Amino acid sequence: MCKDVFPVCVSPSILTPLRLLRSFHQRLFITCPTLIVGIIRFIKHQNRDKNTKMASSFSRILTTRQKICLLSAVGGSATAGFLLHREHVGAGAPVRRSYPASAEYPDLRKHNNCMASHLTPAIYAKLVDKATPNGYTLDLAIQTGVDNPGHPFIKTVGMVAGDEESYEVFADLLDPIIKERHNGYNPNTMKHPTDLDSSKIHSGNFDPRYVLSSRVRTGRSIRGLSLPPACTRAERREVERVVVDALAGLKDDLAGKYYSLTVMTDAEQQQLIDDHFLFDKPVSPLLTCSGMARDWPDARGIWHNNEKTFLVWVNEEDHTRVISMEKGGNMKRVFERFCNGLKEVERLIQERGWEFMWNEKLGYILTCPSNLGTGLRAGVHVKLPLMSRDPRLSKILDNLRLQKRGTGGVDTAAVGGTYDISNLDRLGLSEVQLVQTVIDGVNYLIECEKRLEKGQDIKVPPPPHKLFK
Repeated sequence: MCKDVFPVCVSPSILTPLRLLRSFHQRLFITCPTLIVGIIRFIKHQNRDKNTKMASSFSRILTTRQKICLLSAVGGSATAGFLLHREHVGAGAPVRRSYPASAEYPDLRKHNNCMASHLTPAIYAKLVDKATPNGYTLDLAIQTGVDNPGHPFIKTVGMVAGDEESYEVFADLLDPIIKERHNGYNPNTMKHPTDLDSSKIHSGNFDPRYVLSSRVRTGRSIRGLSLPPACTRAERREVERVVVDALAGLKDDLAGKYYSLTVMTDAEQQQLIDDHFLFDKPVSPLLTCSGMARDWPDARGIWHNNEKTFLVWVNEEDHTRVISMEKGGNMKRVFERFCNGLKEVERLIQERGWEFMWNEKLGYILTCPSNLGTGLRAGVHVKLPLMSRDPRLSKILDNLRLQKRGTGGVDTAAVGGTYDISNLDRLGLSEVQLVQTVIDGVNYLIECEKRLEKGQDIKVPPPPHKLFK
């Protein structure tokens, strides 16, 4: 039994139902888990009656995490999932402090990240004593941005979410961060589109002399379980159990195997390294300061299909990272596999009584606000040796809504003029729109490279119309 199921201090109005639970728990509830579900359903029904104060108080003390501990203990994870993924919970209990908010306010004078740009003493004072139902606080959310001031020319987000409710409880800070990071998208007035119909993609087969490989990836989070910065060991293991169980149901060209980081053999580990599939323990301060490397490698792993073209990372930066990839330039085929595989994984997750975090304003919910919406990154490794020396490249990429990095990932340099080029946007545009943007943009870059090879001039494309005003 989870120790925090029952609070140490309770009000007199809820002593009776608490005593009932304690009195009958071992004799009756262990053999009848559905009774607990019934009691909580009854309490939630009673909450509709504003005059029923005792039931309302009792319901509030059982937070989301406490309910899953209670239900898992007496009815198994399936019973817990049955309730958790269907309920919506507001803010948790207020945080108790010994010092005023003004004394706790972080020193952000030398910081260059989105959090530091929008956090004010007034917003901090308003939010610092709030917590999500899982106990995630503002200070926990912004710690990575406080500990990592950033680079004068590279502006990071500086804040992460600990659970789905973080985006509601800390909206006064997160909404302006989202608006800045996502090109003016306003979550209060806009709705995010989703489109996984790969038949709408035009072209998408790049010149193989320039494009070495293509991939599309996204993240997905399991509703009712805390995100990696805040999850307990039990929650992280539950994510792994739910996801691996669902992946076992994939068939045909999607069928594959799961490799747990804790029990894989030396041969399996070496093969995953050779395939460039294995993800390492996070060493970036941006990730470690947000708590994502805790208990490593417990409940982390990699699943891939037999053809090694469809992968799922479990419990890295998000609950899951879903990846479709292959060598060469057939982005259309990569995206088709991505859409089919992702929809099948979601169907299998739902069959088991769970669902992904999603809402119409923010799209799919992920740990970092930069990945909200589609969470999608469509990228290619493309050889642009002449373009890499052209001072106009950065401006061209900005106007095409693309970004570049080295083929080794974030903060790595290009080698031999080979870049990893991907979409800049995530939120407010659909998956189809973003992949088409990459296809059109990479084709433009390749055409520029060909013109430079012939000694011809290139043009900077006009900037796009502002997507969100």
